[in-house]
Amino acid sequence: MPYIENSGAKIYWEEAGKGEPLVLIMGLASSIDMWHRTRPLMAEHFRTLVIENRGVGRSSVPPPPYSIAAMAADVKAVMDAANIEQARVFGISMGGMIAQEFALSYPERVRALILGCTNFGGKSVKTAAPKVLEILKARGSMTPKDGAYAMVPFIYDAGTPREKVEEDLQIRMQWFPTEAGYYGQLGAILSWESRQRLSQITAPTLVIHGESDALVPPENGRLIAALIPQAKLLMLKNASHIFMTDQTEISHREMLNFFKEH
Repeated sequence: MPYIENSGAKIYWEEAGKGEPLVLIMGLASSIDMWHRTRPLMAEHFRTLVIENRGVGRSSVPPPPYSIAAMAADVKAVMDAANIEQARVFGISMGGMIAQEFALSYPERVRALILGCTNFGGKSVKTAAPKVLEILKARGSMTPKDGAYAMVPFIYDAGTPREKVEEDLQIRMQWFPTEAGYYGQLGAILSWESRQRLSQITAPTLVIHGESDALVPPENGRLIAALIPQAKLLMLKNASHIFMTDQTEISHREMLNFFKEH
């Protein structure tokens, strides 16, 4: 199994497919297994790498604090280990923050960028409702089952078939992080900001956001797209935070078209 050591953490990664490289970066408390809908499709077209963020899954859980910059450096270390100089990059939620930081810190390594259901951190973001934030902060000390189910009303659209949601939840329960890993990642999110730097992103960028996202309200997607030069914005109807489950077909089609265009 491929691992790399970087800044005190053992980072797990996998790859599948052939062609030009694509890197997928998952969000808070989520293992690479949460790419189960997206990775098979992308691997049909690209050499697709998935990276287990520090603190979750098969990667190690170093003592907090963590930082978004350190996790972006983990992505670079994986690309170096895979002998990849430049890649298309897609990050979702916290992974979208890591992707922003990666594009800002290592601009020459990014060919095209997709930012999904994310924000730019800091005090000027559009925050979720207090109830949502309360559950988000308490979730790290819950059991894997309770932690997996706690956020469901806020991250899936009401119209999504329950069996699709349950498929995701079974994966979340299997790989739900330790308390240290969860709060390490959450602390990284809360201590990071990119708003004043977004105009420096030079890679072609697509911002995707679900219109019913209650965890990262959709206004955040509009704000990011407005701040990145020539960024495209895709707002998905009947889609919440996990838009790849809510609107699998259209989100995958738009992602694939964008990456093929660039």
